[in-house]
Amino acid sequence: MAKILIIEDESDIRELISFNLEMSGYEVATAADGEEGLEKASRGGVDLIILDIMLPGIDGYQVCKYLKKDIETRDIPVLMLTARAEDDDVVYGLETGADDYMTKPFSPRVLIARIQSALRKSQADFGGKKSTPITLHNLMIDASRHLTLLDGDPVDLSATEFSILRFLAENPGWVFSRNQIIDSVKGEDYPVTARSVDVQILGIRRKLGDSGSIIETVRGIGYRMKGE
Repeated sequence: MAKILIIEDESDIRELISFNLEMSGYEVATAADGEEGLEKASRGGVDLIILDIMLPGIDGYQVCKYLKKDIETRDIPVLMLTARAEDDDVVYGLETGADDYMTKPFSPRVLIARIQSALRKSQADFGGKKSTPITLHNLMIDASRHLTLLDGDPVDLSATEFSILRFLAENPGWVFSRNQIIDSVKGEDYPVTARSVDVQILGIRRKLGDSGSIIETVRGIGYRMKGE
């Protein structure tokens, strides 16, 4: 049974989500603010986090950043659930490391479907299956350990950034549209803007420094990883 942590300060929404998750067979833990959420996440055993942005004290963006920097919690999928629906809010949420983003009001059925999709992907990525590390240019990408090394030094990538980099590195020289990239790392019909793909690529390039140029922009189409 997967355990879901809900970090939400509005008690009625927290109870609504908890009820629907429990009816769907999930174990549920809750937190009313960011500090409590971080403390509960650090205890371990959490499979996915539903995170509000507008929290008292530490807001959801900061909570997500803390989660993704901590080696103990960085691989937990984070689904942001918030009333902030502008494109800039969505893009910033994904840039901080969130794996998915939903806006209020929301459909409980759609929320459950998104949770199921995120958990399937997480289990596929971190389910203990051994895979051969990818070595390309000065990179080493090990999916089994969710590890990226650049010239032997670790690169701190979010789960989505790691998946995109891994996908491009598995197919050097091939050009992929933004929709193809999202489909490959999230599943078909995942609702995301082309702009958010650009933000993820920008984040990867920034973290790779001078080596970021190995990810090329193909004008009017999308992106590709340089072949060796």
